[in-house]
Amino acid sequence: MNEGAGFKGRHVVAAGAAACAVCCAAPVVTILGLAGVAATAATFMLAGVVFGLVVGAATLVAAIRVRRRRPVACEGPKASQGPVTVELRTPRQNGQ
Repeated sequence: MNEGAGFKGRHVVAAGAAACAVCCAAPVVTILGLAGVAATAATFMLAGVVFGLVVGAATLVAAIRVRRRRPVACEGPKASQGPVTVELRTPRQNGQ
């Protein structure tokens, strides 16, 4: 068997690649896993912020709409109605 010049020591290269894969696989997978965890956490945080903004905006709009619809309790009678008479009565004593 005549081996070409480029294939000499291919077993050593293959063994080195296998050793590198075994040695470096755990840190590489760990880094990818941490990136996945970070992406998941960022997604949850972003979703929480967006949810808070939507709920806050909806609450603000609802409060403004209710305030504009409801008359103010302390407005009192209009000037064209005139004064209002109020009668004060004493409480009944023993069913009288």
